[in-house]
Amino acid sequence: MFEARHTMDAPTTTSADNGTSGGGGGWFTPHKQPETAPGGEQETPEGRPEGRRPAAIRPVGRHATTEVAPGTDPPAEDSTAPPTADGARQTTPLPTQAPAPTATTQAPASTAAIPASASALTSGTATQTQTQAPPPAEPRVPSQRSTSSQAAPETTALQALAPPLPQSTFADASQNASPDAVLIRRTMAEVAPVADKVTSYFYALLFVRHPDLRSLFPAAMDAQRDRLLKALLTAAEHIDNTEVLVAYLQNLGRGHRKYGTRAEHYPAVGECLIGALSKYASGIWNAETEAAWVRTYTTISQVMIDAAAADELRAPAWWYAEVVAHDLRTPDVAVVTVRPDQPYPFLAGQYTSLETPWWPRVWRHYSFASAPRSDGLLSFHVKAVPAGWLSNSLVHRARPGDILRLGPPAGSMTVDHTTDSGLLCLGGGTGIAPIKALVEDVAEHGERRRVEVFYGARTDHDLYDIDTMLRLQQSHPWLSVRAVIDQQAQVQLPDAIRDYGPWHEFDAYLSGPPGMIRSGVHTLRDVGIPSERIRHDSVEELVSAE
Repeated sequence: MFEARHTMDAPTTTSADNGTSGGGGGWFTPHKQPETAPGGEQETPEGRPEGRRPAAIRPVGRHATTEVAPGTDPPAEDSTAPPTADGARQTTPLPTQAPAPTATTQAPASTAAIPASASALTSGTATQTQTQAPPPAEPRVPSQRSTSSQAAPETTALQALAPPLPQSTFADASQNASPDAVLIRRTMAEVAPVADKVTSYFYALLFVRHPDLRSLFPAAMDAQRDRLLKALLTAAEHIDNTEVLVAYLQNLGRGHRKYGTRAEHYPAVGECLIGALSKYASGIWNAETEAAWVRTYTTISQVMIDAAAADELRAPAWWYAEVVAHDLRTPDVAVVTVRPDQPYPFLAGQYTSLETPWWPRVWRHYSFASAPRSDGLLSFHVKAVPAGWLSNSLVHRARPGDILRLGPPAGSMTVDHTTDSGLLCLGGGTGIAPIKALVEDVAEHGERRRVEVFYGARTDHDLYDIDTMLRLQQSHPWLSVRAVIDQQAQVQLPDAIRDYGPWHEFDAYLSGPPGMIRSGVHTLRDVGIPSERIRHDSVEELVSAE
């Protein structure tokens, strides 16, 4: 269910899109008050069972008031999601709904329902959002991470931070796990064999109770279903890892602003989610388990709400951008250059999400193909993939003058300019885009640190940007560029670095298909680069794009 296609043409953060890829709409959507009171299993007017309805989940604190562009429906999807993981019936006291605060975000008035292991999440976020007159928007960059760190967030309600875990992983929870984490992982292990049914029931429940919301979601829901499970796996695996989970959720909350998500939208999702879990985990479901899910979901949503509120004071929910250049490099690869309608702060190595006028409410991730430019233009490398709605429209339909929408920047695959360590960069296919941006970033900082680039493609013809990379090499003696014709996709490109080195004093950067990243991480560790110095954006987010 979660296996990636191991080919050099597999989607990447710069090419992801087969019509169901990551970055669609969020599954936190407007909450319509039900006509019936919460209770046990109910019948809708159409006679369909609704399942158990948990009492409302009430995140507290300030919420972001996001306006939707005229004539545009707020997308809803995944993330996770978007993101990309990210309901509950009342069996224990829940935080009461606090009055909407002023511009200064206050910490939740009550955290009685939040366990000690989770309270750190909200307290840390509340502190961050207590800001009055914040400075102008600046490029966002999470702390540098290794392959085991959080996912590069941005597509929709909790998306996966780490590779999906087998059922046994949940059963063998750490002895140091909090009581809530143990209960949540036990629930996930119980529903794992019927994951498809759980996600289908969740959406059926949401759309039965709120039929007006269906039009806000993408027409095709296949990828949406997978994202929900990945989101739950992420939350379950990282529930006790405050540093990873908070950073992930904060990015997720900021990214959800472009869908028009508001604080009052979260309870509907939580109630339907817990309703689905209680149905398919009935063998182990009890008041204690439900209380754990209520506390956890309340914490998750609060972190996202606070992050969105803080971001609202600094940056728009989205940017309009006009296509100013469209360069078709190969029959299925184009370099698309756009001009945002207002300053767009980002860092080399990051990525954003794009929406086209031809596929409203469908968002896809693409890496920036250059470092920030003085003229403010942004470039993306896009590969049209089979059945790729957005990628095909960008490659074969977009023309200068077309207007796109951009989400906020995200990702932590950025250069640490406080060190003089060398950079070892592996870029496969259109994954060369962020690698090129990193090279430009080093050059613009006037640094002479060694940068070794391995550029992989399946054929010579697919090395569409090799001339640009070779020109950079001629201009900068500290840069070496090596092309790798990679017929075996993920295998040959990572293995090519074994013939060079040593690499133990280098920071490593990976960009490309999921298979290449997985094998690349293994190879980099083998040649002596520690995990904390290996940087790439979420493998699982890439998988969700297939």
